[in-house]
Amino acid sequence: MTTRFLNTFTIVLVATMILSCGNSRKENPENEKTEMQKLVDNYAEVELKADLSHLSGNQKELIKKLLEVSEIMEELFWKDAIGDKEEFLSKITDEAAKRYAIINYGPWDRLNGNEPFIEGYGPKPAGANYYPKDITELEFDEFDNPDKNSWYTLLRRNDDGSLKCVWYHEEYADQIEKAARLLDEASELAEDEGFKNYLKLRATALRTDDYFESDLAWMDMKNNKIDFVVGPIESYEDAFKGLKAAHSGQILIKDLVWSKNIEHFNEILPQLQAGLPVEPKYKPEVKEDGENSTGDMNVYNVIYYGGDCNAGSKNIAINLPNDPRVHEAKGSRKLQLKNSMQAKFDKILIPIAELLMDESQLKHIKFEDGFFQNVMFHEVAHGLGVKFLVEDNTKSVRDALEEYYSAIEEAKADIAGLYMVTQLYEMGEFPEKDLMDNYVTFIAGIFRSVRFGAASAHGKANMLEFNYLQEKGAFSRNTKTGKYSVDFEKMKTAVAQLVNEIIVIEGDGNKALAKEWIDTKSKVSPELQKDLDMIANAGIPKDIVFKQGKDVLGL
Repeated sequence: MTTRFLNTFTIVLVATMILSCGNSRKENPENEKTEMQKLVDNYAEVELKADLSHLSGNQKELIKKLLEVSEIMEELFWKDAIGDKEEFLSKITDEAAKRYAIINYGPWDRLNGNEPFIEGYGPKPAGANYYPKDITELEFDEFDNPDKNSWYTLLRRNDDGSLKCVWYHEEYADQIEKAARLLDEASELAEDEGFKNYLKLRATALRTDDYFESDLAWMDMKNNKIDFVVGPIESYEDAFKGLKAAHSGQILIKDLVWSKNIEHFNEILPQLQAGLPVEPKYKPEVKEDGENSTGDMNVYNVIYYGGDCNAGSKNIAINLPNDPRVHEAKGSRKLQLKNSMQAKFDKILIPIAELLMDESQLKHIKFEDGFFQNVMFHEVAHGLGVKFLVEDNTKSVRDALEEYYSAIEEAKADIAGLYMVTQLYEMGEFPEKDLMDNYVTFIAGIFRSVRFGAASAHGKANMLEFNYLQEKGAFSRNTKTGKYSVDFEKMKTAVAQLVNEIIVIEGDGNKALAKEWIDTKSKVSPELQKDLDMIANAGIPKDIVFKQGKDVLGL
């Protein structure tokens, strides 16, 4: 009897423990997550939509066409990044790993220095899929073909191993023709004449790889409620030479109220250019009227991200076109993506600030008067400074700095944008403003964006700024609390000094100095890494990922 009692007791006890453990697991689902699922969870899902009630039936049908074009750009960016999407994904059996590979367009983690996260893959090729994997700098330099420097060619090998150039519209003929036909069809539905003209010219551009006329047409649009950024655009994916443009498709709906609130700032760009803290030769005149008068600044809500703009960290503002000839002729357009910007502010920046910024300065973490303005003037700042070398106005800064251009240019835009907010305040444009809102939000924003990884152009730029400003005492870290605080006067001085240093590097086309600066000053210190680890351990997302498409939009 005693034995039966003990055995029964043991069975009951074990059963109770199992049930208890089971309940514990249910209460702590984090314990059941794989490392790959935790990586997926670094991206907070956001439903991407906007109010379309003011659009006509034709305009909604037009958006459906643009969605199809964007999906083709998505397909082509996979080819830019890795090659055959289906072949790559078919080898991945783990669903979380497949999801993360789709977010990253390949097996390399874009927010972790492009480190491979799938076994069997080594370092990401610097030239992505634009060049042969085994190409060398010397081989590229000795290849005698001017088309090798085009934004719209791929370098491939002949049967004998020699290099050849292939135009995008030749390599991707079927997809390009389908996208161009859809743009032609969309143009017939467009109600705004400027947008109609742009869509037609963009279809021609896809077929010919000559984007100049369509870029000019895009600059001339003023009254369209729908906008479409499409084609091979940014060159961040090409880390080998910084030349090749990646395919992208982004559909935007103009926010008429917010756009009206900021349109005034475009009129005072010449004054902002004139006020840059550099010698006159580094700030060529921006004309208020005449050929350079079509640049504008507007606010949009994005309803679709496809291709390059959807890879890893999502863009929250746009400054285009990239062609310096267009800048010379018509300036550039600055598009603020309000819904994506708000999502990153709410889900990422605020939690980071609460974790790392001194409590006395948390009141300065603001969206409209801080984050939104900083991002907006970042895009404005891309259009200021120099586009061609001071001593050789036939050579662009991009061509001179090559693979170092993107990081230097992003740093310029960040810091010159912050300088411009200060200028505007001193000009009386923001009479009710507290500049500390911008300064404190800017530093908190660096903690957000440096998590993109120091391998990206934006990550390098953020580390250049962070290390420079910290060395100048613009902000400091309390060793006891681990919290950061901004010194207003030192910040103001350091920002002006950094603007000067960057614009001089660009104007001189000083590739050697750009390389040295990036090699030595774009690193994450052990102290900062501990703080970034603390952010990660707090479960704060690194970026956002979208639930998007016709169903989300109700189309």
